[in-house]
Amino acid sequence: MSTSLNKSSHCAYAIHLHIIFITKYRRKVLTAEMIKQLEEYFKVSCEKQKCELLEFGAESDHCHLLVSFHPNNNISIFVKNIKSSSSRLLRKEFKIELSKFYYKPVLWSSSYCVISAGGAPLEVIKKYIRNQKTPQ
Repeated sequence: MSTSLNKSSHCAYAIHLHIIFITKYRRKVLTAEMIKQLEEYFKVSCEKQKCELLEFGAESDHCHLLVSFHPNNNISIFVKNIKSSSSRLLRKEFKIELSKFYYKPVLWSSSYCVISAGGAPLEVIKKYIRNQKTPQ
């Protein structure tokens, strides 16, 4: 299986991140309509930061994003930006529904999960690195 590389002016890269957000207090607040809007918000936020949302899925208390990540970005700042913008926009559009669950302007828990995805398993990479021909 070959990996498709993205190209920038000075690098080639293939960085894929699996990102998971949970709602504050793990409350089941997300409706089908909210989830549909979230996907659009995340697509736009990713594009603004030279990234691409490859896959999105959500349940009533959490969401999963698979993002093709640009190496100019910082992961923690990227996550902070997409969480804050999506929260702000969703709370604005669904103010009445969300006010039933949260009296403060919140949506996401402060925590998140990021997992690197794609490529070869670590053991294969370790073996490849170990087997490099070191000059004599």
